[in-house]
Amino acid sequence: MRDKGPELMEPGLESPLDAAVAQRDRGTLSMVQQALGRGDARLAFQPIIRADGKGIAFYEGLIRILDETGRVIPARDFMGAVEDSDIGRQIDCAALQIGLQMLKQYPWLRLSVNMSARSVGYPRWMQILRTCLRDDPMVVERLILEITESSVMMMPEIVAIFMEDLQDKGITFALDDFGAGYTAFRHFKTFYFDILKIDGQFSRNVSEDADNQVLTEALISLARHFDMLVVAESVETAAEAQWLSRAGVDCLQGYYYGAPKMKLPQHDTRVMERSA
Repeated sequence: MRDKGPELMEPGLESPLDAAVAQRDRGTLSMVQQALGRGDARLAFQPIIRADGKGIAFYEGLIRILDETGRVIPARDFMGAVEDSDIGRQIDCAALQIGLQMLKQYPWLRLSVNMSARSVGYPRWMQILRTCLRDDPMVVERLILEITESSVMMMPEIVAIFMEDLQDKGITFALDDFGAGYTAFRHFKTFYFDILKIDGQFSRNVSEDADNQVLTEALISLARHFDMLVVAESVETAAEAQWLSRAGVDCLQGYYYGAPKMKLPQHDTRVMERSA
């Protein structure tokens, strides 16, 4: 008797491949949970470069989770699966806590840290932030919180209130991966983002791709209207960097300028005191 093909599987039964993938994913999530319990989370730092050639505007701190051997667990293996879970909130807590520690350690540093809109209502994440606001308010003024466009749109009203409250205390907000999601433009009148980061798909081959040029120029114009500093993401070639600089972006980020690294330079005086 021949094996049933995927289309003939009985309802409710997993194929061997689906079962293997599910087991692998559970194993990866278990490794991430154990790593967070051990405190094996780090930030890797990628520079955001000023388009006027005057150095580094700030760094983005990208979370890295380490297994028991000290190797990095690839983020692509778990980030999509944890966004809606408590593990995702724990990752946000780890990123914020490490970021604030680095800001205390390096007085010259200006640092962006990623967060999900779901963390706005997560008690431990809020406690980490509120404690620093109370004890080290000058440190928090060098913090940038990055929220992806898709995350913002899950709860736009709550995010808007959260941002308004914290911007009064000196925190800067960046709208990450703009253009990749589905932001309703009407919300720009509600949000007060300081920085707009254009999704990397628009930077790729922008020096030659007429469609990307038109779209990028439109996004820059939108940001200018709402008085936002503009960062182009995923810049990988000199031609892309040159075109984007001429188009009017304020800052550039990507492997052309440097890959994320686990160590910061000790005395980087090129970082702006305030980029927005």
